[in-house]
Amino acid sequence: MINRKLIRIKAVQLTYAYFQNGNHNIDNAEKELIFSLSKAYHLYNYLLLVIVSLTKIARKQYEVDCARAAREGSGLPSSKFVNNKFELQLENNDMLREFNEEQKRIWDDNIEFVRKLFLQIEQCEAYKEYLASNEDDYEADRELWRKLYRQFIQDNDDLSAVLEEISLYWNDDKDVVDTFVLKTIKRFTEKSSAKEPLLPEYKDEEAREFARKLFRACVLNADQYQRYMSEASRNWDFSRLAYMDVVIMQIAIAEMLSFPNIPLQVTINEYVDLAKAYSTPRSGGYVNGMLDAIARFLVNDGKLLKPLPPRPERPQQEETSRQNNRSFGSRGYNNGYNNGRNNGGQRRNFNRQGGYNQYEGYNRYGDGGQAPASTRFVHRPRINETPAAGTATQPAQPDVQPTDGQPTPNEQ
Repeated sequence: MINRKLIRIKAVQLTYAYFQNGNHNIDNAEKELIFSLSKAYHLYNYLLLVIVSLTKIARKQYEVDCARAAREGSGLPSSKFVNNKFELQLENNDMLREFNEEQKRIWDDNIEFVRKLFLQIEQCEAYKEYLASNEDDYEADRELWRKLYRQFIQDNDDLSAVLEEISLYWNDDKDVVDTFVLKTIKRFTEKSSAKEPLLPEYKDEEAREFARKLFRACVLNADQYQRYMSEASRNWDFSRLAYMDVVIMQIAIAEMLSFPNIPLQVTINEYVDLAKAYSTPRSGGYVNGMLDAIARFLVNDGKLLKPLPPRPERPQQEETSRQNNRSFGSRGYNNGYNNGRNNGGQRRNFNRQGGYNQYEGYNRYGDGGQAPASTRFVHRPRINETPAAGTATQPAQPDVQPTDGQPTPNEQ
């Protein structure tokens, strides 16, 4: 069940925490990574058990409705939902029952939440149509739970809050695990027995090894990877780089160099998505350009033996506009510093007056504002910001005349 997408998420979390933690112990950090992944598999089982718990609530309600009908002499309620064929398979599944016993029936401790969730299900159209239908078909039973899961469990903030109280490891796992629950629902057939296997924790040992190798490569070679980043990005402005972006790019470089069978474009796309999710609003575009430049640098330098994806061709009109912008930007760099009359000069003045905080920017694992002491990047105070006592500041950089026709860092 645990795939590379989930492993990458966990690797970003644990690598960020590792470098922020002053007591570096790679063996303990690796154990924490594997434990965190095992908790994601627990979540997979917990979400399947939500279906079972909802049906138990429905059965109690059915018994109450039957007793009322007997007293009033009215017709009996439909038993179709409480005897749903797919749910009965899931409830009697050996693997799921064993897990439920080991975890001491966790949903029994959150029975009020489950009851409220069932009341919502009772009001939905899919549930009403299912009960009103005379169709007695396994496919219809399974399809009902697929619809209910997508509508009431997959995107449920209240459920996410309950799960977070159970385990902090599940903060970012649910979106990925939901896809595996839906896949499991689809895998069941009318012939599935109690011994029907659920998805395994790992598809194979290779997936587990991917997690270990990726994490260790990033941690052990962090300094070298930062040098690659510096050498490949001479036209990029590192002063606005959030530290989470540094971590994400280091892990991406580790994957590029350590796993020859993973195409470069796949690696770049995956880590661009992580930058969008966990770093600053602009990090996606920045990391995309940086990783493309780093990949080309590594290939051209002979350190990476993978085919590079072709760069998309720009339309002629767009290219003409880009050249005009380059020319304007160069003039701004050369002339604007003195008079501040154009965009290039304004940006230059801003940087010369104090620059940006290098590690500003929100991320989900910290405020992004404090980098480890080992990093080569230096904090520069913002405008009108008084440096803290004992904090080193970076002196103003001399004017750099850009090469004719080349974009300035802020114009890329």
